[in-house]
Amino acid sequence: MTDRTRPAAADPAAGLVLRDVVLSYPDGGSRITALDRVGLAVAPGELTAVVGPSGSGKSSLLAVAATLLRPDSGQVLVGGQETGALSAKQSTALRRKHIGVVFQQSNLLASLTAVEQLLVVAHLSGGDRRAARARAERLLDSVGLAGRVQQRRPHQLSGGERQRVNIARALYSRPTVLLVDEPTSALDHERGARIMALLADATREHTTATLLVTHDRALLDRADRVLSMQDGRLEPAARFPDSV
Repeated sequence: MTDRTRPAAADPAAGLVLRDVVLSYPDGGSRITALDRVGLAVAPGELTAVVGPSGSGKSSLLAVAATLLRPDSGQVLVGGQETGALSAKQSTALRRKHIGVVFQQSNLLASLTAVEQLLVVAHLSGGDRRAARARAERLLDSVGLAGRVQQRRPHQLSGGERQRVNIARALYSRPTVLLVDEPTSALDHERGARIMALLADATREHTTATLLVTHDRALLDRADRVLSMQDGRLEPAARFPDSV
């Protein structure tokens, strides 16, 4: 189903909200519209998936939601805070505290162990080192990476394990919003299904407002909603999964 019941008492305004967002890029003497009056609300504890062909605007949607790009017009709210008037420094602080990103490629630091990947985030946040390590170990354990595997470096981990570290790292700062970019593109179907199940469970456990973009139509049954993007416009998917 594409429209499951939203978790009880979940207020979309406390998660991620886009209102009438327009984003365009220069193209010679004209401009290309990447996002065309996009409206979206993702509540805490809700996983919304967006599908669409290459060039449809999915990457632009994530960039605007992450406050990495400022739209031409419209509003972007994260945890109820309107982001349009924030300075570059304020936007960076908001991203660090309220937005977690799971990248298509895990982008792990080759010289660091799995637990040290999370401790880098902890260092940026400050706080007690012992408590930070304990939290990092708990998060890795919660995504299925327990014991000695936490001391392995990226080249010693499978693709699915690297993506699990990626997810745990994104969750470390207790983000309000979790943005996920093609998390299964480098994985086979079985490992991809496990990652999607993990993201759905993490969304509920950590009550994040999760926005995921993907091309993999076979793995969308764990989403609360599936939306379709075409030429910068966002619409409900007509049917699941054939039309997405």
